[in-house]
Amino acid sequence: MSQVIAAISTAPQPGAIGILRLSGDGAIAVADRVFTAASSKPLAQTADRRLVLGSLHDAQGRVLDQVLATVSRAPHSYTGEDTAELHCHGSLAVLAAGLQALLAAGAQQAGPGEFTKRAFLNGCLDLSQAEAVIDLIEADTAEAAANAAGQLSGAVRSRIDPLYDRLAGLCAHFHAVLDYPDEDIEDFRNSEITEAVSSAQADLAALAATYRRGTVLKNGLDAVILGKPNVGKSSLLNALAGYDRVIVTDVAGTTRDAVTEVLKLGSIKLRLTDTAGIRDTDDQIEAMGVERSRQAAKKAKLALCVFDGSRPLDDEDQAAMAAAWEAEHAIALLNKQDLPQQISPADLPFDWVIPLCTKTGEGLDSLERVVEELFPLDLPCDGTLLTNARQAGAVFLASEALERATAALRQRLTPDAVLVDVEEAMELLGQINGRTARTEITDQIFSRFCVGK
Repeated sequence: MSQVIAAISTAPQPGAIGILRLSGDGAIAVADRVFTAASSKPLAQTADRRLVLGSLHDAQGRVLDQVLATVSRAPHSYTGEDTAELHCHGSLAVLAAGLQALLAAGAQQAGPGEFTKRAFLNGCLDLSQAEAVIDLIEADTAEAAANAAGQLSGAVRSRIDPLYDRLAGLCAHFHAVLDYPDEDIEDFRNSEITEAVSSAQADLAALAATYRRGTVLKNGLDAVILGKPNVGKSSLLNALAGYDRVIVTDVAGTTRDAVTEVLKLGSIKLRLTDTAGIRDTDDQIEAMGVERSRQAAKKAKLALCVFDGSRPLDDEDQAAMAAAWEAEHAIALLNKQDLPQQISPADLPFDWVIPLCTKTGEGLDSLERVVEELFPLDLPCDGTLLTNARQAGAVFLASEALERATAALRQRLTPDAVLVDVEEAMELLGQINGRTARTEITDQIFSRFCVGK
């Protein structure tokens, strides 16, 4: 028997609709204590997944709201338990009073992620699907949402389970031959383990290779805007953000600290940081900002190095170039194309040089195309991109375990020695689909969730 839990499942802000959710043995009975259907028919006699109009009452029995209620019975519900939902108007006061009424009626407050954790414990979701739930909630691009939805549908599991089963079958065959020598069991052949390990390792390598693109899809790129003062760095950030995110003036050194904005450039999500203009200065605060600019470039996947095309290159431009080359990729942006030009693209030693004008938006579409070429997301966003760092770590470690097994085979070690590494790979893969997940792993996963999910 599972205790009935209840929570507000919608965002903690006023809206058109707010939802109170219950799950557990007796959830429908608890809902019936605070809800009265317009037809006077109790929810316990209502068909699954049918909306019922009625009144929500507070703990004193007063009518709070006209709501819609629905129930889903075990095992055909999200959690695998009896569930009920009350769809109210989105008043925070109504939702809070409704939740108090449910707690007074016998429910207990749900913890963070407890609904999804029960879905996992009841076998409705595996761990990769449970993690996809929070990724879907937190997705801030359509592509990231589509990939998380694919993972929620079992895309990761469909790749991990066959590998796990193949390795499990291999180990089972070996131990059956070893433990039951008198039985009529086909002998264990080294070629069998060689073929299985080689095939599994190739599949893991293919899955691991998707993580670089997957992490760009989910988390975005760390990108930095560099350049000497007054070349148009802050204007570029404002143009890409679509609003005046930072102050722009003709006074050199206006930006003294890093300013970060998360935005989308084409299909790529950027965590774009505008930095202090790189130059020598006696101003202690500005000097600290310049040093932060250089440090940001070292950590960035992409540097956008801005030059004022209307002024000749100087030592400060050279210093900005040197900082930009610390990043994994660097693009030169030749700004102020609306003015007479004193720099040509050939003067800038970058693989990509884009003339642009932040005032008019000229060249921003070219920047978008180059960034998408540098960081292509040409794989379908259907869940086949590995986006979760914990899962990726398990895949990489499992691959390393199979590499050790392969090395042991080449050294002609006995099968039992080889299978130690195979079983380690199984343990790691089981941490993704939940077959061998330890309690601390599941607790860590569900700690990311908010209450009501």
